[in-house]
Amino acid sequence: MAKKFYVVWKGRKTGIFTQWDETKKQVEHFAGAQYKSFKTEAEAKAAFSQGSGQSRTQQKTATTKAKATPTALKESHQQFDVTLYTDGGCEPNPGEAGSGVALYHKTTLIALYYGLYHSNGTNNSAELNALYQALLLAKEAIVSKQSVQILSDSQYSINCITQWATGWQAKGWKRQKAGDIKNLEIIQQAYALYCELKHDISIKHVAAHIGIEGNELADRMSIYAIDQKNPQFCRYDKPLDIKHLLSLRTG
Repeated sequence: MAKKFYVVWKGRKTGIFTQWDETKKQVEHFAGAQYKSFKTEAEAKAAFSQGSGQSRTQQKTATTKAKATPTALKESHQQFDVTLYTDGGCEPNPGEAGSGVALYHKTTLIALYYGLYHSNGTNNSAELNALYQALLLAKEAIVSKQSVQILSDSQYSINCITQWATGWQAKGWKRQKAGDIKNLEIIQQAYALYCELKHDISIKHVAAHIGIEGNELADRMSIYAIDQKNPQFCRYDKPLDIKHLLSLRTG
């Protein structure tokens, strides 16, 4: 298993940690905790030296800054019958990949899903797989007359499906100068489904690892998928003990 480095900008202690258990002690149940994992010590040191994780979050989520806080998202849950959080993980990148989804009815966690393990995937392919599975779940909810929002921490996946795919399709699924489109098959599947549902669905970006419960749970499921090496996408059949689930290994 590739070693990871965890930066904690806001927590009981701040700094760079090499073990998730130690990192968790600093951030679990700490209001406003800000932390993120990195693949190399150099990346972690550079990120920590930049200061507050809040500034990094603002850069990553400029278009959704006002909606990215856990409190605001809980309020947004009340506006939809169903909220789906998606995440993909890869260790290393490229490497072993898996996808996860957390499903809420209003503010209540109803189900978790994990799987689509691939021994040679990428973070982007895992994120796209998760988004596609969320769209499939969204279709079931929409058919039953429920309102749905999907929240993903992958701006790449959202852009692929909601923006770029339209142009790629118009050009015969080709990019004029940048070569072949990566992850084309899953993009085409997800885009076709998105076109079917787009008038009845909301898809938004959220920041990763800032304490948003649904995002954290989807992350845990993506890593659980890697650990279980399950190629299918299936429902998590153990108790939905949120405290326990958040103590699982993070991506």
